[in-house]
Amino acid sequence: MEKRKSYIGYFIFFIKILVPSLVLLFILRGFILIPVPVDGNSMEKTLSQGDMIVMEKFSSVKRFDVVVFKLPNGEIYIKRVIGLPGEAIRYEDDQLYINEKPIEEPFLEKNIKKDHETAPYTTNFNLSDLTTKDILPKDSYFVLGDNRRMSKDSRSFGAVESKYILGKAQFVYYPITHMKFIPR
Repeated sequence: MEKRKSYIGYFIFFIKILVPSLVLLFILRGFILIPVPVDGNSMEKTLSQGDMIVMEKFSSVKRFDVVVFKLPNGEIYIKRVIGLPGEAIRYEDDQLYINEKPIEEPFLEKNIKKDHETAPYTTNFNLSDLTTKDILPKDSYFVLGDNRRMSKDSRSFGAVESKYILGKAQFVYYPITHMKFIPR
């Protein structure tokens, strides 16, 4: 009889640990650290097709953050923030200019090093050529894929309003060989 009471005690202890743990896991996975699959190769060298990333949605968006967003048509993308609200953006001869100042993009070094073509890695453009505006509107971000020649991004669909940004990609957790924090 005492052995049975002992098993019941262990079972109750196990339930007391299991239920709060499951609730905490549900909250973390559903609201704070959200898994997202990478679909496509527009972020190659940083993210690969089939990678699973963890996205969080509480920190503010900064230049060069990798964000997950959903366009009004329902398509979900993962791209890098290049331009912030109120900025003028242009590319000339593979050089990014923000408000006419050259900005380095160290995260592209691997991509450009492996690319042996003579054409520019990022085609020349002005924000005004793409959107008819000289600066990004309030609450709008200009995003590009790291694999510039294979990316559907703000050059195609325009600036992304902040209300469509779901969160920031923080970490690749699968496959294990790709595990890493996502660089800015």
